[in-house]
Amino acid sequence: KLKESRFRLEIRKKFFSVRLLRHWHRLPRAAVDAPSLAVFKARLDGALSSLV
Repeated sequence: KLKESRFRLEIRKKFFSVRLLRHWHRLPRAAVDAPSLAVFKARLDGALSSLV
């Protein structure tokens, strides 16, 4: 039972990372290459606000 639970957990982690990477690759290059977290957040807000 422990091996089955661990296996399921590993699959969930993989699927989450695949979904996350799919969104990460859709981000604009300017947001991804930001030099700091504050700049990244500002650029991400700008990119997401243009989508809505």
